[in-house]
Amino acid sequence: MRIADLLQRKGATVATVSPGTTVTELLAGLARHNVGAMVVVDAEGGIAGIVSERDVVRRLNDHGPSILDGPVADIMTTLVASCSPDDPVDQLSVVMTERRIRHVPVLDGGRLAGIVSIGDVVKIRMEQLEQSQEQLEAYISQG
Repeated sequence: MRIADLLQRKGATVATVSPGTTVTELLAGLARHNVGAMVVVDAEGGIAGIVSERDVVRRLNDHGPSILDGPVADIMTTLVASCSPDDPVDQLSVVMTERRIRHVPVLDGGRLAGIVSIGDVVKIRMEQLEQSQEQLEAYISQG
């Protein structure tokens, strides 16, 4: 299965913020959209970074509550792993596991086309395993 197939099933909506958004506003957006990360998009529409709940928690631990009034740009991850719609989901799962990342933006021709979470990957993999099990059970019961 390709990333495009996964996006077709789950949708391609991506919650985004600008680098100047305050961390408090980010937290409100994460709660409102019920997501664990948001893509940080610059004025030209390019990806400037990604910021997750983990980023907030780690910076709060390191610097205290003053970060809540600061911009997302101060806490975001700027080295962002991405994938394309044509990439296989299995390949992305390896990247996510090896790099210990939970959210990967999907770029199509350099433009943001969706986002895939580790939960999305696990859900698809579970469905594939269930289908394989059903096929094996059907094969065994026929024999």
